[in-house]
Amino acid sequence: MDIRAVQRRLRALHYAPGPANGVYNEFTKNAVWAFQKVNGMAPNGRLNQRFMRALAHPRRPRRLSHDGSRSHVDIDIRHQVLTFYRGRRIVLISHISTGSGRRYCEAGHCGIARTPVGDFRVTRRVSGWHRSPLGYMYRPLFFHLGYAMHGSLQVPNRRASHGCVRLPMNVGDTLPDMVRNGTPVHVRR
Repeated sequence: MDIRAVQRRLRALHYAPGPANGVYNEFTKNAVWAFQKVNGMAPNGRLNQRFMRALAHPRRPRRLSHDGSRSHVDIDIRHQVLTFYRGRRIVLISHISTGSGRRYCEAGHCGIARTPVGDFRVTRRVSGWHRSPLGYMYRPLFFHLGYAMHGSLQVPNRRASHGCVRLPMNVGDTLPDMVRNGTPVHVRR
């Protein structure tokens, strides 16, 4: 299996596998998960024949809005995938982890870990690490109250956040450079 060729193909399809260095690392695994989810496969990270066939004939992510005239972010909670568009053109597709749906009590804050659904806009951002009452966020892009898309050291292949949209660190580092304040964010189940 030529991992470098897989990484190059994923990058050409607007996923974020990290550098095409031939190493199946965490970034590559996250990109493979995202690709598998978009293509109706179990996100198991395996580069089997079915994966390779899909890589040759990929599907596009499920479009969540009719917002084709400008840049926007679609967050697909059901499939745990984020897609960033410039007009009708896909710029980035990423694996994510959203609200777990579980009850939590942490640092004096209690609630149900849900990611808000609806149409929002990026309202503010923080450079570098930001400490919130529920944990650390890397380069957060806030889109509704204290909810943000942000880099995280833990982006498991399941819903696990308090409600924010966790991004792999490489995506958390690049997305803020692509998305401006005021950019629409469409979150759907």
